Amino acid sequence: MFVERARAPTVDEVAHATGRPAAEVADAWQRLHEAHALVLNRYRELRMLNPFSAVPTAYSVQAGGRSWYANCAWDAFGICAALHSDGRIEATCPDCGEPLIVDVRRGSPDRSDLLFHCLVPASQWWDDIVFT
Repeated sequence: MFVERARAPTVDEVAHATGRPAAEVADAWQRLHEAHALVLNRYRELRMLNPFSAVPTAYSVQAGGRSWYANCAWDAFGICAALHSDGRIEATCPDCGEPLIVDVRRGSPDRSDLLFHCLVPASQWWDDIVFT
């Protein structure tokens, strides 16, 4: 549903689509959140469904005539990979503020001059995944 609608579905939308009670969907989302399979916000709505972000971020991806936000630069490439689609990633360099555009064609970026740097060690990502 996230891909088709280019946004996060609500509990009620998933409940309707699956024929399950909304409380059951909400409980399942909570279990997936606790297992680090997705991220809920404080209202128990989808915040992150990797590689997709349910909130605007600095990483926009256009593919297949639609656009989504990614959680980070790495996830931006993950959107193209998950969709098995060429795409365009538009971001801003967090160091200098310059706009960055990367086209992905046949699974490869058109640029090789960029680096991806994580400030937080992978073992600590889930301490604050939204910041990470």
